Amino acid sequence: MQDEVLRKEQDFHDRWASTIDVDGIRVADYFEACTAPENRFILRQLGDVRGKYLLDLGCGAGENSVYFAKLGARCVATDYSPGMVEVALKLAEANQVQVEGRTINAMAIDFPDNTFDIIYASNLLHHIPDPRLTLSEMHRVLKPGGKACFWDPLKHNPVINVYRRIATKVRTEDETPLDINLVGYIRSLYSKTHYDTFWIATLWIFLQFYLIEKVNPNEERYWKKIIVEQARLEKTYLRLEKLDRLLKKLPFVKRFAWNLSVVATK
Repeated sequence: MQDEVLRKEQDFHDRWASTIDVDGIRVADYFEACTAPENRFILRQLGDVRGKYLLDLGCGAGENSVYFAKLGARCVATDYSPGMVEVALKLAEANQVQVEGRTINAMAIDFPDNTFDIIYASNLLHHIPDPRLTLSEMHRVLKPGGKACFWDPLKHNPVINVYRRIATKVRTEDETPLDINLVGYIRSLYSKTHYDTFWIATLWIFLQFYLIEKVNPNEERYWKKIIVEQARLEKTYLRLEKLDRLLKKLPFVKRFAWNLSVVATK
């Protein structure tokens, strides 16, 4: 069963990779845009990455590897999709940085114990049949004192769940958004865990895309659109982000965010 799920994920992402134009990717936006709060949180927790050996697990088009390589990290871009690894290497070349590329199963990471200073994974775990196995593998290949950081969607928000039912052509059928209780498992593995959740009131932007701007969610990936159009969305987003900060102080509200972001120290 797991092999079939992984094969479908690989095929989907290989097809997506064949459509990506690396010249259109603005790498910094994925970490510094107002509409990238997950990565801004991670960057604050990581600090200086110069000289650090970093595993980008589930690298996608390589924005993450290239960004960290520009900051001075030694990056290995890995994905279960060979097509995505190829795109990541092309993006690195276009940005004049050195990145190693490898095809890897995130549930059986092909590196020795205690190898990396940092492991970064964006939007990966909800594609994995057994996220706990991947989290355990991340822990294994981290050096003592190393940091595992990731962000992924949660399953609890009703607005996002409606979006998921509509946007069937830009997702795979086996994707499983995370339960926020997974944080407890992460805390059992790691010596220190910091986490936050993002996009509650700010999800109005998704409703704006669909209800007002009539953007077809099967033709444009909303989670890419918020990055590409961050300048246009900035005033609305920042106003709603202030409301999110207040809402998250209320009991149980954090679980209803769209995304979870975690930085854990081994």
